[in-house]
Order: sequence, then C-alpha cells, then structure tokens
Amino acid sequence: QLQLVESGGGLVQPGGSLRLSCASVGFALGDYAIGWFRQAPGKEREVVAQISMYGGSTNFAGSVWGRFTISRDNAKNTAYLQMNSLKPEDTGVYYCAAGTPPGGPSIAVMPTNLYTIWGAGSQVTVSL
Repeated sequence: QLQLVESGGGLVQPGGSLRLSCASVGFALGDYAIGWFRQAPGKEREVVAQISMYGGSTNFAGSVWGRFTISRDNAKNTAYLQMNSLKPEDTGVYYCAAGTPPGGPSIAVMPTNLYTIWGAGSQVTVSL
C-alpha cells in the first residue's frame, strides 16, 4: 500500500516556525514530484509549495513566498516544508501529496488532480 505520512504540526505563536515532514511508505519518494497543500476551516484546499522529483525546481504560493521553503531527501524518502514567520492565516490542515509530472522530472508545477497519493494531514495552528 502506497502511503504518505506527515508529521511536525502543532501549535505555534505568530512569528514562530515549524517544519513539516512527509515520509513515503511502500514506494520511493524520488519517483514522484511532491506538493504541500493546506485547507483552512471553511475554505477550499490550496497549494502551498511544490518541488520536482529531484528537487531542482520549486514553486510557492504568493502568500508564503519568502517565508516557506520546500525540500526533499530522496535517500530518506522524506520531503519537508519549513515554515517561518508564521501568521494566524497560515492555520489549517497541511497535506503532502505525490504525483507524476507529465512534463518530466524537472517540473515542479502540476495541476492538483495529477497528485495521486495523499497523506492524512497534519494540523498547524498559529495563535497566541
């Protein structure tokens, strides 16, 4: 069974940092591009960051540009989302997802419907 397992969420004060991890189970993470998504209460899921299969290309939502970093260690079958300068509006459930990019291994940007393996999510709450 192919699974993604997120960890590292929690409660943090505004201005703080968290690092989320996404580990693959049952498959090699390096065979897929990875995306991080989030869903706030009452809102639709949105893409936060994307990274190509080998990590050479990345893409970020404008709302997190300069604050979040996405990376991956294929030898450890793990991807990461480093979140700095967190704001209350960053609160939500964060999901990692894996998919095969139609444009090849150097492509980071993919439509959401091409992500075929999803994690269960990790709650991030930014509050005093």
